[in-house]
Amino acid sequence: MDKYVCQICGYVYDPAEGDPDSGIAPGTPFADLPEDWACPVCGVGKDSFEKA
Repeated sequence: MDKYVCQICGYVYDPAEGDPDSGIAPGTPFADLPEDWACPVCGVGKDSFEKA
């Protein structure tokens, strides 16, 4: 699974880790994140991420 990088703050979404603080289980691909998911560091939406 591909990692995605926030173009604003540099946070890396790693599907292997998920985003437990936001209720996203490990193993969740970026494409399967809810549309309202936001960067846990700076709060921008999925459209501000690019494949690493």
